[in-house]
Amino acid sequence: MKRLWTPAWIARHVAMVVLVVGFLGLGWWQLSRAAGGNALSWGYAVEWPVFAAFVLFVWWRELRHTLRSAPGDASAEPTTTGPAPADRVAAATPSATPTGVRRPVRVSRTPATPVDGADDADLAAYNRYLAWLNANPGARPGDYPG
Repeated sequence: MKRLWTPAWIARHVAMVVLVVGFLGLGWWQLSRAAGGNALSWGYAVEWPVFAAFVLFVWWRELRHTLRSAPGDASAEPTTTGPAPADRVAAATPSATPTGVRRPVRVSRTPATPVDGADDADLAAYNRYLAWLNANPGARPGDYPG
């Protein structure tokens, strides 16, 4: 829990409280205007509490992410000075226990057959064109002789 009482997190807590109270106050203000006959304010009366809920959602997600990460994890709390170069190398190595859920990587098990271009005249012509452009870097595509 000490990780949530750093100066950066205290600023996040204060910002969350100010934004949520402000957004809910604006929603109440729009609700009173809508009750007074302003039809457009009904939309804003719903919109401001949604903004407050979004702020709470982001704050809660970041809080959970910080609490789930290891205490010495470099990704848990960004620092302004940065770790020493040796610490960066150590932090870059993957840990034995993954902290999150990873998606599986789909790999094709059949080897890809290379296209030699002999069967496809258009592909062979395009490859010659690309080779000419590579050999003549200052040339424009309209200068191609073929």
